[in-house]
Amino acid sequence: MSGRANLDDVAKAAGVSKTTASQVMRGTGRISEKTRKRVMRAAETLRYIPDQRAASMRSGQNREIGFLINQIANPFNAEVISGVCDLLEADGYLVSVLDGRDDADRQSQQLEAFIRNGRGGLLWVPATDTQDTVVSMLRNYRMPVVTFMRRLDHAGFDHVGTRNAEATEMATRYLAEIGHKKIAYLGGTDMTSVRQDRILGYTNAVGALGLGAPIVWGSLDNKIAGRDALRALLAKHPDTTAVVCNGDMVALGACLALIDDGMVPGREVSVIGFDDIQDAAVATPPLTTLAVSPYQMGRKLARILLDRIRDPEEPVTVAEVSAELVIRSTTGAPVLDA
Repeated sequence: MSGRANLDDVAKAAGVSKTTASQVMRGTGRISEKTRKRVMRAAETLRYIPDQRAASMRSGQNREIGFLINQIANPFNAEVISGVCDLLEADGYLVSVLDGRDDADRQSQQLEAFIRNGRGGLLWVPATDTQDTVVSMLRNYRMPVVTFMRRLDHAGFDHVGTRNAEATEMATRYLAEIGHKKIAYLGGTDMTSVRQDRILGYTNAVGALGLGAPIVWGSLDNKIAGRDALRALLAKHPDTTAVVCNGDMVALGACLALIDDGMVPGREVSVIGFDDIQDAAVATPPLTTLAVSPYQMGRKLARILLDRIRDPEEPVTVAEVSAELVIRSTTGAPVLDA
């Protein structure tokens, strides 16, 4: 046989009607076990794959979920995706993931593709410059939506995020308590709502504790950029003894810079990350970080979407996770000059 097998081919090979073959593939109807096995054997031989989009149109249910995220390569996002997929796939859903790369135009094209090809729901990290027309489009199509990390005010979507300002204020206060007086914020480039809140927590603590002028130093969220940014920061502000980082990847890069330059993270300069990705605990030295359990956040994100799908009229859910300061080897009291 050439070309893609269809249900007629399966029915003919099994010696049953198309209706019977369809019922077997959908798990419906009163079909004998002997007939069911014969149809399934024919489908396997022909490598027949049911058209789920057509089935969704007939049933009014779509078992595919779209997940539009930014920077899939970031290990934090990879762990979130794992949590999402594990929970949704166990419930019979298929998850398709796209990387919006924080580009509003790219995001619009991807969202339109999700709608055009049919998705039963959407998990979404909105781009910085997301337009109101995109929100209106999703609402007009009545697609169940849960935003992640970046909340869209007044959009009326369910949301899962972190208490960012609370976390970075806690980290900055901890560094001050163990003796640091010159603390900088390292990481991020764009003023997303997440980064704004994290910087706000840092600056609030610096101001309340009388630690002088805040130092906010930008960096892309990867190891190489974090390494180079810390070196540039210390060249400009050599009296800096501690940094609170925008994410674990930046923090791990900062630690690499210190090690390469003959210093010890946690001695000459203390470093705190944000996320607690798996690499944080096994890094050399292990990274002090603000832990938000990305895998569990992914599961929470998926669970809230399932709740929305099952009950479209339930009140909007906003779930913000508090970070836990996990103290490891990259923080310590500052080295005092002899």
